[in-house]
Amino acid sequence: MIIYEDICKKTCDIAKQAGSFIAEQRKSFDQSQVEHKGVHDLVSYVDKEAERLIISNLRNVLPEAGFIAEEGTGNVKGEKYNWIIDPLDGTTNFIQGIPTYAVSIALMEDDTLVVGVVYEIGQNECFYAWKNGGAFLNGNRIHVSDKSDLNLSLLATGFPYRFFDRLESYLVFLKWILQNSRGVRRIGSAATDLAYVACGRFEAFWEYGLGTWDVAAGALLIKEAGGVVTDFEGGDKFITGKDILASNSYLHNIILEKIKKYIS
Repeated sequence: MIIYEDICKKTCDIAKQAGSFIAEQRKSFDQSQVEHKGVHDLVSYVDKEAERLIISNLRNVLPEAGFIAEEGTGNVKGEKYNWIIDPLDGTTNFIQGIPTYAVSIALMEDDTLVVGVVYEIGQNECFYAWKNGGAFLNGNRIHVSDKSDLNLSLLATGFPYRFFDRLESYLVFLKWILQNSRGVRRIGSAATDLAYVACGRFEAFWEYGLGTWDVAAGALLIKEAGGVVTDFEGGDKFITGKDILASNSYLHNIILEKIKKYIS
């Protein structure tokens, strides 16, 4: 039987190593090194090398585990344990020199999230959690906010850049939320957004068109910090269903009701 806390702390060290590599590469990064995985979907050698570094080190932590990683540099499915990795969440920010991007690493045991780490490189902030162990930021316990008034709440989202089938209804919902909240931020890194919900900087975050690696670690952070995470139908398919609503719990139902009305 593995000890989740020990695994989590080792994962934090690995995330920080990858973060140091990414930060160093940013100093001399040339945009001519960018590749296109698809329309508006960018990647660079930095993403790929950071992923290789992470996978290589994680193999020593839990040799029997498989890997589900965004860039696919070492993907192989494990029978019981699987690491879920986004080596550089916020690639467009990184490429453009906007200092918000993160390393996101989660561990699943069967279908359960048991470890989650988000290392936000620009602020040197390591968010981490393990199953039934609580959530932490740089060694300090964190909790979601206790705001229950939407009009006093600061929210976060991401705008679709590939899948535009729900764009019009999304904008209708966005208009409503802007009129009924303190504001909406679009940082450009879903992992960071989720971490910020976990520590109470945002009251809620929602987005669609995401990958498993975008949300896995952050979802565990929020759950262990006392929040709620669902898909747009209020179910538990946020890991594989490509849409997510995460909140401090107090605002979840009112936002979910409007998402169902306008977007779903």
